[in-house]
Amino acid sequence: MAASVLDSCVDGIPEGLPDFTTDAYRSAYSRINAIVIEGEQEAHDNYMAIGTLLPDEAEPLAQLARMELRHMKGFQSCARNLSVEPDMPFAQTFFAPLHANFQAALADNRVATCLVIQALMIEAFAIAAYHIYIPVADPFARRITEAVVKDEYTHLNYGQAWLKAHFEECRDEIEVANKVNLPIIRSMLEQVADDAAVLHMGKEDLIEDFLIAYQEALADVGFTTRDLARLGAAALAG
Repeated sequence: MAASVLDSCVDGIPEGLPDFTTDAYRSAYSRINAIVIEGEQEAHDNYMAIGTLLPDEAEPLAQLARMELRHMKGFQSCARNLSVEPDMPFAQTFFAPLHANFQAALADNRVATCLVIQALMIEAFAIAAYHIYIPVADPFARRITEAVVKDEYTHLNYGQAWLKAHFEECRDEIEVANKVNLPIIRSMLEQVADDAAVLHMGKEDLIEDFLIAYQEALADVGFTTRDLARLGAAALAG
């Protein structure tokens, strides 16, 4: 597989695409790809964990978790296709703050917080990243990512539906989860900006697409336009 990608680059890279064969690209890709793989593993584990808090929803959540494992395997194949070793220790450190907050919410039976972190924030983060990546991906990874992004909307919609159905009882908890965790997401986007730029993924595009997906989810849950402005200001101030 790797040879097919490398051979396609011999006569030049199509306009607007990065050179997939350079050391700089391969170095950046080792971290970006690891983040994606770790994110899918985290998602699997998180959905299985949420199922312990919502036993009546355990099976649909397990189905979502299984989808995440398929995604993870797909992105592992993308790394193999480019003969790149994913930097998994970097990715685990990258996710550590959100992981810790999710685990704390899980221990406290805060279902809404768990869903905000996983089904709204992380899924919106993934959707934004995949949309920005697809136009500049190598052909093999593009096919994988296009298939994955369709599934991510299913996961985002699951979180929206549950939070919408429980909005009045969970509103305050959602607001706290937003205030605590949205700055972490912003920090994660900043942290990955340099590597993303090597892959021709713009930081401002990533931030904009994330905020659009995330705010659309919050609006569907029940927050007004004025609420969204207030939530964004409270979470990202400074």
